[in-house]
Amino acid sequence: MKYTLSLICCLGVLNVCAQQTFTDRLQQVVESAGRIVLHQDKSITDLVNNTKKPAATPVQKRQIDGTMLQAPDSMAVDSLSLGPKVKINGFRIQVYFGDNSRQGKTEARAAGLRFRNSFPELPVYVSFNSPHWLCRAGDFRTMEEASEVLRQIREMGIFREAVIVKSKINVRL
Repeated sequence: MKYTLSLICCLGVLNVCAQQTFTDRLQQVVESAGRIVLHQDKSITDLVNNTKKPAATPVQKRQIDGTMLQAPDSMAVDSLSLGPKVKINGFRIQVYFGDNSRQGKTEARAAGLRFRNSFPELPVYVSFNSPHWLCRAGDFRTMEEASEVLRQIREMGIFREAVIVKSKINVRL
């Protein structure tokens, strides 16, 4: 009778352990080993733990940094979300540098529109950095990426004053 009761208790404990998810096991407090705390979206937790199956949706493919990514058709390509947006050191192409006037602001915005028409896949940033209006484009992690786009700009014969500048860029993790 003792052995039967012990066997039933062991099987019950094993069953409870088997239902514990990966992220729960990862966050367990282990004495003298430190503690891990995860801060992530519930959808990521479900994906890691394989607890929720994604619904089948039509997909749209897009290549970023040599990696093919897929997003549901309901999402716009510009809002393709890989994670939270963060700022890191990188490079942008400055296509306009103007003065502190209404005309400078107008010209900066016009330069942004012209650039967006030529390169719709690149983000454009029009800003006022006292005392100048600036129009910068792109979020390039390396100088080589920025140089390739600058070469294309110069081949097209637009934005002769374009230069590569170091800047904080937006990336998704």
